[in-house]
Amino acid sequence: MRVGVGYDVHPLVPGRELILGGVKIAYEKGLEGHSDGDALVHAMIDALLGATGLGDIGTHFPSTDDTLRGISSLVLLDRVRELLDRTRWRISNVDATIIAEQPVLTTYVGQMRDSISRTLGIGVDQVGVKSTTSKGLGFLGKGEAIAVHAVALVDEVGDCGQRTGLTPE
Repeated sequence: MRVGVGYDVHPLVPGRELILGGVKIAYEKGLEGHSDGDALVHAMIDALLGATGLGDIGTHFPSTDDTLRGISSLVLLDRVRELLDRTRWRISNVDATIIAEQPVLTTYVGQMRDSISRTLGIGVDQVGVKSTTSKGLGFLGKGEAIAVHAVALVDEVGDCGQRTGLTPE
């Protein structure tokens, strides 16, 4: 089993939709980014890639690639899932904490978990999403950006589809 850690932060800007976990959030600002700016999914991508030793989001999806401009981050997450499948990694779980002063995200968490679990092909109980504030401190506390910390646990799949190191039942 391996653990990976991901982090992402994007500034909040007017004129963009706010998308987190593939869910449109009602708010007057959105996250700046080359793609849809979904910092939650980006942090999870980095956690998954880090756990498997397969690089990082910038290596696989560089901001210099114009074909990725405005792309849904769920599409990128699905490509990472396909990469993990090809390289024989199974996702045990992903978990993330969103740090945002505004908007209040509590009512969206279930939708985010559903969206991410469907994209990764894992149970909703294997996806954790929480939100907190930074209590008014720093650029996050001033509402200038949203940040996300994420972790992922993966295990290697053996030739028989079993987790390595485990004996078949």
